[in-house]
Amino acid sequence: MEGALRRVEAVERHLTGGSTGSATTTTTAATRPVKKVHFSTLGLVNTRDMFNRAIDGGFAVPAFNFNNLEQMQAIVQACVECRSPVILQVSKGARAYANQTLLRYLAQGAVEYSKELAHDNVGIPIALNLDHGDSYELCCSCVDGGFSNVMFDGSALPYEKNVEITRRVVEYAHAHDVTVEGELGVLGGVEDEVSHESSHFTRPEQVEDFVRKTGVDSLAISIGTSHGAYKFKSGQTPHIRLDILHEIERRIPRFPIVLHGSSSVPPQYVDTINRFGGRMEHAVGIPEEQLREAVKSAVCKVNIDSDGRLAMTAAIREYFAKHPEHFDPRQYFTPARKVLKELYKHKCTHVLNSAGKA
Repeated sequence: MEGALRRVEAVERHLTGGSTGSATTTTTAATRPVKKVHFSTLGLVNTRDMFNRAIDGGFAVPAFNFNNLEQMQAIVQACVECRSPVILQVSKGARAYANQTLLRYLAQGAVEYSKELAHDNVGIPIALNLDHGDSYELCCSCVDGGFSNVMFDGSALPYEKNVEITRRVVEYAHAHDVTVEGELGVLGGVEDEVSHESSHFTRPEQVEDFVRKTGVDSLAISIGTSHGAYKFKSGQTPHIRLDILHEIERRIPRFPIVLHGSSSVPPQYVDTINRFGGRMEHAVGIPEEQLREAVKSAVCKVNIDSDGRLAMTAAIREYFAKHPEHFDPRQYFTPARKVLKELYKHKCTHVLNSAGKA
């Protein structure tokens, strides 16, 4: 550990031209100053060993987004009960909403909470990931702030620019033993600050060059998944291009592949929302059987966000419809957290095959 910290300090002196210490701060264009914290001091792990185990074991690690305490509790409760490793994901929007410092220590709390819940007082592997980082500065700020994995999303940039910035992120992150996810291909849909009206599939002929030039640890690809709850137009049949996935896997064997936009948009949640005052028309997701098939390959990380939002919203709308006199947040967050936990347990056990793999 001391050797790793010395290497980090040496790299920081090289990059900044100055001295560094445990209490230093960094100012970036994307954030206010962040006290530098290494992820290992928070009890977190990076994704390197997680993904090696996933490829060998034929499962995918769930990557669940969270913005608040109740979401984090549901994620940890579900994954401890299933004995599944997990990646806690924070988007740029979540970081702005909940405060970067509070989120960092929620993640540290998640590690300790998992130990408390476990019968043998041994927790589960937990990584903290920046989801869809949109700048070098933001990614570096998250590395400095205790994240153990960062994703730079340069998929909408010209190819060479995507390679250039991703490589810079990798150089900074790897100096701190933080793993990096890159992206090739553009997913359609809307989720937080990520919005693309159209999508285009990942070109398999680019993946070898991209991985070699950037040094990324994992690669998010576009094969038909989409962000948000409205993934497809009315009448469209959801379809993952497994042929593209298999060609990518052939070209970069055993390389960790990531699927974004993989919520299934369960109809029972949509129906509940609409029944209790909501208005969600034509909300359609990715069929779970297609995700199960993808997980059999080198897909070792699957991002799920919208399903959690739908589950909580459905539970809260139903609660208020049945208890209009209640106003204590604990009253409606309790059933919402329970529904969310059951959703995550289902994903781990019946979709991603990660149960029992912690």
